[in-house]
Amino acid sequence: MQEIEEKSSRSELRAIVREQLRLLLEERNWEGAKTLLLPVQPVDIAEAIDGLPKAMQLTAFRLLSKAEAVEVYEHLSTDIQQSLIEEFRDSELLEIVNSMAPDDRAGLFDELPPRLVRRVLAQLSPEERQATSQLLGYQAGTAGRLMTPEYIALRYNLTIKEASDRIRQLARDREVSYYVYVVDEQRRLMGVASLRDLLLADLEQFLGDIINPDVVFAQTDTDQEEVARSIQRYDLVALPVVDRDHTLVGVVTVDDAIDILQKEATEDIYIMGAVRSEGESYFQSNLATITRKRIPWLFILLITNTLTIFVMSNFEAVLDEVVALAFFTPLLIDAGGNVGAQSSTVVIRGLSTEELKYKKPLWVIMRESMTGGLLGILLGVVVIGMVFVFLGQVEIGLTVGISLLCITIIAATAGAGLPFLFHSFGLDPALMSSPFITTIVDILGIWIYLSTAKLLLGL
Repeated sequence: MQEIEEKSSRSELRAIVREQLRLLLEERNWEGAKTLLLPVQPVDIAEAIDGLPKAMQLTAFRLLSKAEAVEVYEHLSTDIQQSLIEEFRDSELLEIVNSMAPDDRAGLFDELPPRLVRRVLAQLSPEERQATSQLLGYQAGTAGRLMTPEYIALRYNLTIKEASDRIRQLARDREVSYYVYVVDEQRRLMGVASLRDLLLADLEQFLGDIINPDVVFAQTDTDQEEVARSIQRYDLVALPVVDRDHTLVGVVTVDDAIDILQKEATEDIYIMGAVRSEGESYFQSNLATITRKRIPWLFILLITNTLTIFVMSNFEAVLDEVVALAFFTPLLIDAGGNVGAQSSTVVIRGLSTEELKYKKPLWVIMRESMTGGLLGILLGVVVIGMVFVFLGQVEIGLTVGISLLCITIIAATAGAGLPFLFHSFGLDPALMSSPFITTIVDILGIWIYLSTAKLLLGL
């Protein structure tokens, strides 16, 4: 309860800062705005700037000190980063981009249009341009594109005293300074040592004697999601990245891993909701882009749903004979769709988190089928009772109940099985989204229901 209250309090505080900043800028009270932002964290300042009218964003950003401006800029949304770059003077642009970490800069370049990338590259120092170009040379979505070259690597034959002196010289300019990566003469990764290991070691020991040689690492072409999961699995603060020759070329930090996992989860949710994800934020897209993202699946579902009409038209005589059958169609469709969506959601999530990595697909599918059967029995008993009470027709109640049982079993089986099928073909299981499952179950459900009615009612 206390934690919830603290979160609510922080959220209210951020809202107050954002509103006060807007009022101070409207009054042109620059000193007051600077004072207001002094105790505020960079990420909260970025959120406050995000919430300002576009005309005020650059003004607010220019109130920040140089060191703070770089941190705040890295937390801003992509569209605001782009709009600020377009308005920056060359001197401002030089200060910001030269001070950014190479991996953050490469990530920014991925989002910017080519003309702005060319302008920013022209402002970089030769060293920063080379570091950024090296990262941009790797394929997007891989460890090489995500890593930072700002880490500490030392030779294995240094003494602990020599290593400590060297760390003091390098740590101020390195993003990752809590691990020391130990390499040989060809910069091949030999192991890793933490600062704690160095503090506890004898000063005359060699660095190679205290390292952990069983180091978890990634290749430059390793997929970024796999990198993030390795960091999560082994509770790492940073993960070293090596090339094909096992030469250490960079490290991926835990903050980047968190961003990746959030991005991948968002992308899966978009796909499961039948919304195409193209990398950019959905709520920062214009109406044309939003429509383009949502229309493909809707067209597919529109076409496939016409099969439901075709099925019902073949049972027109049955519906004409017993009109009450039509009353229960929405109930059966919704029940089947919901059960199928539930099964597909848990399986897709299990495949995404690798929770089902060592589970046999057949076991998972059978388990979901039995769950669907139990749900169908419980719902069927309730529906049969309701039909008997309100309509007094046992035959119709049995028809609906049996159909409901069959539909929930089929829905659960399809919801669990189809994501596994997609996964076996190397496709994203999230493509087997809830709307798609629902459409399949709708078609089969209507056919099962009306076929059962025709059989039991002798129509």
